[in-house]
Amino acid sequence: MACRKAKPADVPAIRDIIEEHSMRNRMLARSLSYLYENLRDYYVAEEDGSLVGCVGLHISWGDLVEIKSLAVAEPFMGKGVGSKLLDCAIGEARELGMPRVFTLTLEPEFFKKHGFREIPRDELPMKIWGECIQCPKYPECDEVPLIYDL
Repeated sequence: MACRKAKPADVPAIRDIIEEHSMRNRMLARSLSYLYENLRDYYVAEEDGSLVGCVGLHISWGDLVEIKSLAVAEPFMGKGVGSKLLDCAIGEARELGMPRVFTLTLEPEFFKKHGFREIPRDELPMKIWGECIQCPKYPECDEVPLIYDL
């Protein structure tokens, strides 16, 4: 399985994988427009020419990056794809010299197994919450904030 930067042709498949999980309340949905506009943040995992997972790494502040939309196609869950994608994203964060990585997730146990720790929401800068106004769950957010120190 290979992990690589996403390309415009990957966007429909990325959206489909994310949609699988958002319909089960595992993550927030992402529109095609959002994915195209933020495509440079994304990595994809491929196996035998098929896209099987995705993850976004978004610079949020001078010392903080966010893991977004980590999703694996159902048939490939439990096979290490999510871990590989997380490693790719964290590797880029290291290359960028970022000391901290955070995520807001509905699946905190996955991230805790990879060294993330839960933190109070107010430990994240206010800038992080700017996107939340667009969320259908706002202001009743049930995502769990976690952080990983590099």
